[in-house]
Amino acid sequence: MNAQEQRVVQNPKGQPTSLIGAWRARIQSGELGLIPVLIGLVVIWVVFQSINGHFLTGRNLSNLVLQIATIGMLGVGETFILLLGEIDLSIAAVSGVAAGVLVQLSVAGVNAWLAILAAVLTGALIGLFQGWWVTYIGVPSFIVTLAGSLGYQGILLAMLGQEGTVPISDKFLLSIASSYLPAWLGWALAVVAVAGVAWSVTRTRRDRTLRGLDLGSGTSAGLRIALTAVVSAIVVLVLNSYRGVPVMGLILLVFVVFFGFVLQSTQFGRHVYALGGNAEASRRAGIPVRTIRMAVFTLASVMGAIGGILGASRLGSASPASGGGNLLMDSIAAAVIGGTSLFGGRGSVYNALAGALVIGSVENGMDLLSAPSSTKYMIEGGILLIAVTIDTLTRRRRQRAGK
Repeated sequence: MNAQEQRVVQNPKGQPTSLIGAWRARIQSGELGLIPVLIGLVVIWVVFQSINGHFLTGRNLSNLVLQIATIGMLGVGETFILLLGEIDLSIAAVSGVAAGVLVQLSVAGVNAWLAILAAVLTGALIGLFQGWWVTYIGVPSFIVTLAGSLGYQGILLAMLGQEGTVPISDKFLLSIASSYLPAWLGWALAVVAVAGVAWSVTRTRRDRTLRGLDLGSGTSAGLRIALTAVVSAIVVLVLNSYRGVPVMGLILLVFVVFFGFVLQSTQFGRHVYALGGNAEASRRAGIPVRTIRMAVFTLASVMGAIGGILGASRLGSASPASGGGNLLMDSIAAAVIGGTSLFGGRGSVYNALAGALVIGSVENGMDLLSAPSSTKYMIEGGILLIAVTIDTLTRRRRQRAGK
């Protein structure tokens, strides 16, 4: 939930409504949040489980976590771009270049951590370059990143040359995707997750009290904590039935939580939302518009690079196809399906995680059913169209409601 979604719905007398009434009022005004995504995810899981009983097994869900790690990372980066009302069509190609840098340095005998740092810095430089071109030259981000996507694919091809696929031999780099948390650490992670949500809820209510604002429904706050506890327990229990919580899943979760905090609780996050809502008003309010744009484009490419590192670890190699295929569309779809608005100013990185789960679940389920790629693409395209349609319709509702 972003800063704009933390309003408390009130009745005409100014008193907080009941939990059900508050939810009804939010939905009527276009404040859908993650409700459509969660409903869709449940439907997808029920359908695939009814067709193939292996879908919700610990082994398959563990594989699902590994599948969505790269998409989720790129989706987080794309979310920041969309919050500005821009788009990045190069983030997948950036992940491929970062994977190529990582693998080439690893093959050359460079320390694994230095290779990772070099790959991340490559992403940062690319993002800085693209952000400068969009911000100072004034070329639309669509064109800059589209041109970048083509150019970076060429760079990757030139980097790998005639060798084609270059395997990773470094054990540490390979272990990123093949390591799992011990069972006790998985349960400890669940406890930390519940404690974190409880702290966030308590902090929000305390801040609202200090500012003299309505606290809203205590039932809603308690329900949020209870739901987190139940979901965390189920996830850890199922994953522990196989090999435990994948380290790649933990890495993705850490980044999502960190950037969720950045967007919701820091000045930088508030400036990103403000800039996406109204760039001219933000400039007049004294917000450093150019600095924010540069920072967001740099951050997005860094997330793309990190996603490329995770992808290379999972595949155990880098090739001219790294960052290709439908990875770009999946990363954009993850953000949009999760509820991040294409019009800027609304959404959160948690949306990207939810959207990645939807995309990953569809692809995973189709793979279990041995469905052709044509069917997979058509279904994903339909889901993306529905998500964009919902975004457009809810935006109209918010405008009519004066929000």
